[in-house]
Amino acid sequence: MEYKDYYKTLGVPRDATQEAIKQAYRKLARKFHPDVSKEPNAEARFKEINEANEVLKDPEKRAAYNALGNQWRAGQEFRPPPGGGGFHREFHFGTGGPGDAGGFSDFFSSLFGGGFGGAGGDAFGGARRGAGARREEMFRQRGQDQTAHVEISLEEAFAGGTRELRLETPVQDGQGYVSSQTRTLKVRIPAGVSQGRQIRLAGQGQPGFGGGPAGDLYLEVKLKPHRLYQTDGRDILLHLPIAPWEAALGASVQVPTLGGTVTLKIPAGSQTGKRMRLKGRGLPGDPPGDQLVILEMVTPPADTPEAKALYQRMADTLAFDPRAHLGG
Repeated sequence: MEYKDYYKTLGVPRDATQEAIKQAYRKLARKFHPDVSKEPNAEARFKEINEANEVLKDPEKRAAYNALGNQWRAGQEFRPPPGGGGFHREFHFGTGGPGDAGGFSDFFSSLFGGGFGGAGGDAFGGARRGAGARREEMFRQRGQDQTAHVEISLEEAFAGGTRELRLETPVQDGQGYVSSQTRTLKVRIPAGVSQGRQIRLAGQGQPGFGGGPAGDLYLEVKLKPHRLYQTDGRDILLHLPIAPWEAALGASVQVPTLGGTVTLKIPAGSQTGKRMRLKGRGLPGDPPGDQLVILEMVTPPADTPEAKALYQRMADTLAFDPRAHLGG
C-alpha cells in the first residue's frame, strides 16, 4: 500500500500547532465539501482531508503516526509496523450521512485497525458524533534505530577502550511535538574496530511508542588520520624510508608498529615500492590484520663538496643505467 503524508494533505508542517491543523482542515473541507464544491475530484479529496484530520487532530494518533519517522514520502510503498497490545483507545466515528467521508484507507487501517465507519468530518458543523461504530484501537511501535558517528584514533582502534559520547536525541511529547535532548553515554570501543564498522548499542535508540521497545543505536566508526599509518581493513600500511646502501647491501632496521617496535630484515637489492609483510601486526581480529611495509629509497643530498665527489665517483665507477629498459 502507499504511504499517506497527512501533513502534506492538509498543507501544514510537521511541527504545526493543533490550532493550525484545525484551521487548515476547515479551510480545505469547505473548499472540497461534496455539497458545495465544484471541483471534479471533490469527494475523493474530502475523504483524504478528513482522514488526515482524524489522525492529526488527535494527540495520541498523531504521536503514533509521527513515530513512523519523517523519512517517508507520499506515494512510497509502505509496510505497516507490527501490531500488538499496549495502546488502547475507543473512538467514535460518523454514521455515513450526507457528506460523510466513507471508509478509511488501507494505510489508516494498517496503523489503527480497520472496519471503521466514515471519518465523521463536517466542515460547517464540526465532527459529527452519533451512535456510530466503535472499536478499540491498539498500536504498539518499536522505537526507531539511530545512527551516530564516533571518531577515534588508530591507537584506540588497536587497543580498544571506553569513550564518553554526548548525543542529541529527538524526544516526542504526547501531542507529537519533537524537541532535542542531550544525553551522555559511555561506549566501549572493541579492540580491532576498523574504519566504517558499526557498533550496535541495543535499546539506546529512540524510545518506543505504546509500550513498544526502544530502537538500537548504531555508532559508525571513523578513524582519525595518522601521521605514520594508513589502513586497509584490518591491515596497516607504513611507508618506510631506507638509504640506498641499505637497499643495495641489505640491512636490519627498526620498524614502528601499533604494538611496539620490531626488527625488519631488508634483503639486498631491494627497490622502492617493494612490499614486506609483518604477519599479525595489524589491527586485532580473527584473523588479525598484517602490517605492510612499503620501502621508499631516499637519496642523500649532494650538498657538500665531499658528497658531490662521492656521487661523481659512483657515476664514473658503476656501470648503471636506470633507463636501459626503455630502449633507444
